[in-house]
Amino acid sequence: MTDIRSTGKLAIDGGTPIRDIHKNPWPKWPVYGRAEEQILRKVLKSGQWWYVEGEHGIAFEQEFANFQESKYGISCSNGTAALEIVLRSLEIGLGDEVIVPPYTFIATASTALMTGATAVFADIDRNTLNISPDAVEKVITSRTRAIICVHIAGRPADMDRLIEIAKKHNIYLIEDAAQAHGAAWRGRRVGSLGDLGTFSFQASKNLNSGEGGIILSNDEHLADAAWSVMNVGRVRSGKWYEHRFLGGNFRITEFQAAILRAQMTRLPDQIVKRERNAALLRSRLSALKGIILPSQDERISTHANHLFTFRLDLNEINGRSRDMFVKALHAEGIPALSGYVPLYKEALFQCAAVRKAREYTGSSLIDYPNLNLPECEQVCKDSVWLMQQLLLGTKKDMEDIAEAISRIMGEWMKK
Repeated sequence: MTDIRSTGKLAIDGGTPIRDIHKNPWPKWPVYGRAEEQILRKVLKSGQWWYVEGEHGIAFEQEFANFQESKYGISCSNGTAALEIVLRSLEIGLGDEVIVPPYTFIATASTALMTGATAVFADIDRNTLNISPDAVEKVITSRTRAIICVHIAGRPADMDRLIEIAKKHNIYLIEDAAQAHGAAWRGRRVGSLGDLGTFSFQASKNLNSGEGGIILSNDEHLADAAWSVMNVGRVRSGKWYEHRFLGGNFRITEFQAAILRAQMTRLPDQIVKRERNAALLRSRLSALKGIILPSQDERISTHANHLFTFRLDLNEINGRSRDMFVKALHAEGIPALSGYVPLYKEALFQCAAVRKAREYTGSSLIDYPNLNLPECEQVCKDSVWLMQQLLLGTKKDMEDIAEAISRIMGEWMKK
């Protein structure tokens, strides 16, 4: 596709949609079959439904850690819990600062508040949607204890710079890889590059058990500390009723772990298919005026493609908004999302977090309501998301997506 083509009235204006989703539905998610059914039945009949007693919880931890090229895995109830466990295990709390991106799910930042720490927002790079290393360096203070980088959409953040910055300032680097199962930077899978990495297995994620999470590390001491927080303060070498630290019950269940083991057998092929279809879709959209694709980086050896993202040049569509574009795509039979708002605009940071910060002697006082990070602000106005299950479709599916985008842009860019 080398130019913008007008194909007549848009579906949102009463025209015929590019795709009739009733006759030609998109790939369903999750993907499951006999393997999941058999393993769940086996757990059910075993009567060992508890992580501590069963075989699958421990086995999954090691299998996923091996898959992501990390030494240690600590499974837990969900990805939000994984982040909180990590921060608590590092003894980050009152008076400490944690640097986070503003373009991410709320848990990346709210878990810092859960420990009593202050979430400090560093702007993103609009070309990648990931946290900007330059912005990170600008907000580091003597109170900074950790950076949480998020591999947004399954695209690895700039780990070269972030590792360098963390080492220079002697602070922890935590990878929030909730969207990045199987993603790799310079041939090494994410979650194993920083001090600790966290993953989510929530229903939308590329590896899915409805809910669930895991923490990875190559440092035995850090892994043991995370295990203790996850398992109500126990230590691996201690007795069952011996609790040496303050922890919570964040254990995964055998049912979750079992279904994850079955789902993992599908993941490698799904990664390949998503990459292939993302490349095809990118090639179809690359020449379209008004469509801005994320920059490419040869250091990214695998993109997990939890999302296929692109941005709109709003100056090209004659006063129409991104949200109007998303509605027009839906009308053409292409499901799409508008994505995040800047986290510091969420009510939590607009109100509650400000009050909480004032109660903590020694904590930084950040004027969240008046914070403005221009890169994030722009991206939140012009980005469009396509979810990962679309990328499990056929070549024709990708052509339909590209055709719908081309049709809308062609109509809206008419003078």
